[in-house]
Amino acid sequence: MRQGPRRTGSRNGTSLVLPALLCALVALGGPPTLSQGAEGPEASAEVARLYEEASTASQRYEAGRRAASVQKAKARTMERLLARERRQIDALHGDLGRIARAQYRGGGDIPITAQMLLAENPEKLMHGQRAVWQADLALNNAVDKSRRAERRLAEGQRAAADAWHSLQARTARLVRLKKGIESKLEAARGQLQGEADQSVAAGKCRGSVRLKEPKNSTTRAWVPPVETYELSAGFDSAGARWSHRHTGQDFAVDIGTPVRSVGAGRVVSVSCGGAFGIEVVVRHPGGYYTQYAHLAAITVDQGQQVRAGQWVGQSGTTGNSTGPHLHFEVRLTPYLGSGVDPVKWFAERHVKL
Repeated sequence: MRQGPRRTGSRNGTSLVLPALLCALVALGGPPTLSQGAEGPEASAEVARLYEEASTASQRYEAGRRAASVQKAKARTMERLLARERRQIDALHGDLGRIARAQYRGGGDIPITAQMLLAENPEKLMHGQRAVWQADLALNNAVDKSRRAERRLAEGQRAAADAWHSLQARTARLVRLKKGIESKLEAARGQLQGEADQSVAAGKCRGSVRLKEPKNSTTRAWVPPVETYELSAGFDSAGARWSHRHTGQDFAVDIGTPVRSVGAGRVVSVSCGGAFGIEVVVRHPGGYYTQYAHLAAITVDQGQQVRAGQWVGQSGTTGNSTGPHLHFEVRLTPYLGSGVDPVKWFAERHVKL
């Protein structure tokens, strides 16, 4: 399957970057309306719940990684400042040594009183001596100040380094947590897809699963059918898996990814079996129909009214599918063969895929 540029949909105008941000807290709801395997709701809910856990873990990991990077940079900055302070102290010590040598050349160990008695110009000698004393005092003060700064910098460097190492350890723990969740998610996806395949093989849909959706629903009239995705096979493209030309737009997403209605409308068809596997068709005002195919589960019933962004199912790879993805179509009728280019159709509605 050829993959194109990765895109993210939006909610309230805000771009979403992490695939795990597709889901929020998930719970089971009302009774099924069609015949349903005992494990169906649990598998769907488990996948959605693990998506949410993965989202939380990913956000915490990213926050910890950024914080560790900041602390590492801070420790390096403190190290550079500390090295500069030490160079300045060395320079001050050199100045102090030069002053001491100058004093020795000017009078050595002879007491200042004797120097005054022997000097041709005692007043000039005293003036020079006061300048030496002042310079000596200023130098000592500078050395003390620099040493205090060095101690502060050393403490700051140690604190920054300690924080960095602590955050590194925390990030490592989050990596292990993420891997554990991803492993569970992979197993849950496999169970969900296996149950979906059984339903398709039997030609009997398991019925809708009630999942609790995120509270922050979109306010836009039209949205992409999934929030985070990669575009793969496009409309009217050639391929070995379809008899003539590709009739829709494929979105490469993982099994269990929430699939949402692109706009307000009514569910006119829920079915399973055949080339499209488990599929949902929605009729929208204006006469257009949208199809969501190769699903692993459905979350709506036939005849149900849906809003833009409302979940209609979970993606999968049922039917004539080479791997996990959503096959999406925009049609002039509910039936195959009346499709139009989804990319252009979305562009007319100010949605860029």
